[in-house]
Amino acid sequence: MTPLSIPSPDPVFQSFAIGPLTIHLYALFILAGIIVAMLMVNQRLTKRGGESGVVIDIVLFAVPLGIVGARFYHVFTHMGDYFYPGANILNIFAIWDGGNALYGSLIGGAIGAWIGCRFAGIRLWSFADALAPAMLAAQAIGRLGNYVNHELFGLPTTLPWGLEIESTNPAFPAGLAEGTLFHPLFLYEIIWNVAGIVLLLALERKFALRWGKLFALYLIWYGLGRSWLEAIRIDPTTDTFLGIPANVWASFVAIALGIVLFVVQSRRHPGLEPSVYTPGRGPREVRPKKGAAPATDTAAEGSDEAAEADTDASPHGERWTEEELSSSKP
Repeated sequence: MTPLSIPSPDPVFQSFAIGPLTIHLYALFILAGIIVAMLMVNQRLTKRGGESGVVIDIVLFAVPLGIVGARFYHVFTHMGDYFYPGANILNIFAIWDGGNALYGSLIGGAIGAWIGCRFAGIRLWSFADALAPAMLAAQAIGRLGNYVNHELFGLPTTLPWGLEIESTNPAFPAGLAEGTLFHPLFLYEIIWNVAGIVLLLALERKFALRWGKLFALYLIWYGLGRSWLEAIRIDPTTDTFLGIPANVWASFVAIALGIVLFVVQSRRHPGLEPSVYTPGRGPREVRPKKGAAPATDTAAEGSDEAAEADTDASPHGERWTEEELSSSKP
């Protein structure tokens, strides 16, 4: 161990056996992040009138598709790691060995969330706003798995918090002396994500951001941080375009999408959504019976939430009509 440095964990901690099963700590950190995110989203949705546990109806679709998207995005941006003479094609599915891309999880998870929200009757943008800080929490926890796996490190550094990486690591740059320290990108991202949680919650409290606007800020915040981290990351097998790593391009896309989403939704929806439920839907215990007239979006959110719903007006001051709300995207 070098003085004033961050040692990498002993590889023995990367996995352990329970009978015939091998449990990988990396996978446990991902699972812990998912559970924490679920609890956060559930608390945030129920506070705004959603039924407790409705998040489960959504994550049953979002999480599996998010994991699939994360893995395959990683594989297709690291083709050299999986497609070469003599390669074991089954390694494509070895998620426990590390290699899951956040941007892939966003793509797959977004598809799953859209399906789950339609099934549960939740507005997609309401779910996305509830998810924004929870995603950062899940990502911060998941990065601990990168630390255990001795991955996600940056250029060499002499800073006192440099990360120790063994010279036998496949990503260790050739020609560098053993004992060289590297920027601990996993730690930088944890700090960035935690700071993002504080920032998003503060902005949400001050400006009552709804209709996907908080999620838009998440995309901008994460894209900004990730673009810098990827620029100094040592990852010799990642694919590039015009000499720029794929994840840097993906970060630029995330920032652009966040800006467009925030501007568009700010113009279309200057106020709050009247309910986290889509028109005609609501908590199971208050859903209209078959043949009954559709219930209006009046899920109980407390008197203060009801007052806030009154601010959901057009730029000219009129209330949004049910037809306008129905025609608007969730």
